[in-house]
Amino acid sequence: TVRAHGGAQSAQGIQGEEFMKYVIKGGSVVLPDGVKNCDILVEDGRISKLGKNFSAEKIIDASGLHVFPGLIDMHVHLREPGYEGKEDLASGSAAAVAGGFTQVCCMPNTNPVNDNAVVTTYIKYRAQQVNLCKVNPIGSITKGEKGEELAEIGKMVKAGAVAISDDGRSVMDSKIMRYAMEYANDFGIKCLCHCEDENLVDGGVVNEGLNSTLAGLKGIPRAAEDIMIAREICLSESLDIPVHICHVSTYSGVQLIREAKARGVKVTAESCPHYFWLTDDIITSYDTFTKVNPPIREERDRLAIIEGLKDGTLDCIVTDHAPHGKKDKEVEYNLAAFGISGIETSFALSYTKLVKGGVLTLPQLAERMSAAPARILNLEGGSIAEGAVADFAIADLAAKYVIDSEKFLSKGKNTPFNGTEVYGKIVYTIVDGDVKYGA
Repeated sequence: TVRAHGGAQSAQGIQGEEFMKYVIKGGSVVLPDGVKNCDILVEDGRISKLGKNFSAEKIIDASGLHVFPGLIDMHVHLREPGYEGKEDLASGSAAAVAGGFTQVCCMPNTNPVNDNAVVTTYIKYRAQQVNLCKVNPIGSITKGEKGEELAEIGKMVKAGAVAISDDGRSVMDSKIMRYAMEYANDFGIKCLCHCEDENLVDGGVVNEGLNSTLAGLKGIPRAAEDIMIAREICLSESLDIPVHICHVSTYSGVQLIREAKARGVKVTAESCPHYFWLTDDIITSYDTFTKVNPPIREERDRLAIIEGLKDGTLDCIVTDHAPHGKKDKEVEYNLAAFGISGIETSFALSYTKLVKGGVLTLPQLAERMSAAPARILNLEGGSIAEGAVADFAIADLAAKYVIDSEKFLSKGKNTPFNGTEVYGKIVYTIVDGDVKYGA
């Protein structure tokens, strides 16, 4: 029986030839149609059989634990190349497996920007060296993320890019956005759209409303997000091409997407734990860990995000993991960097608020955090089935603990959830049959 201790590094010590065949025994397995008490036979990095009474020399004891398909985060910032002081592929991947993620998709706002095959290839190579989770690069839509000229989309896809995005910025020129969607569709990938009218943002740092007035901080209206969501929906509908909306934060944005889906538009969308946990009441503390883009909004928006995740308007939960160092956050609010370090807290926050809160079932949580991202980006993974890749997140759902950012494996400690009590602790993360994290 294998019990790994001490995080990702010691978990690696039990990998190798002895793990070509083993059984995950005694766990409650989260399947699309329900939770089933069964064992999982893993052979050569794949799920060989689901059932009982398998024989294998090695056993992973999952008694009292729940076995999820490996979580997939389709929206993270790993900072490498160029900003390794904030995060690098090694620290980001270690944080990912600590959070139960077997795959992540990293945004292109690096330095240099991932707008060409050389940078895409570098990210793939470095991720293979680190050898923890699978890292899928996302290329930029435009060169340098400047919104002026399309990047080398075909070459990036050939090098391993799974989507394109100018995340952190919207492509303000609608003609260029149209061309991007058409090119991306030709290469079998999607545009992931950061929706924000930069003219309406106009230097805003928080949600526009009562709390921005009380705090004396410049606000960002919902319309800045909603106008660009509406544009992407219009382009998708006109061209009959799929599009994906990033980190939805407004009640009106949820409604725009719901109505578009109802009439058959090929739009998918995501949101993040901070949007269904928090409201902009927190900004009056002037804690820069609450500064995120798009901003945390009001109770009406928070409830709409929850309802959107419940009814499937919002297809998936992502982290928008955006690690920053102290020098980026320990400054006055207007000067602080946007972003929350979220990859190590996402599962527990989502389970606690949505499942224990009675919003989602366990299979629905697995759908939002694993199957839907795999489906949207055409990634292998996202399910537990015979013949599928052996990617698992094994969790103790009864484990109650308090989030402590000083224990993060990420270099970024910037979270507004420090001190929050949650349920659901990742015990093992298994990637391609290899235990990459164990506790």
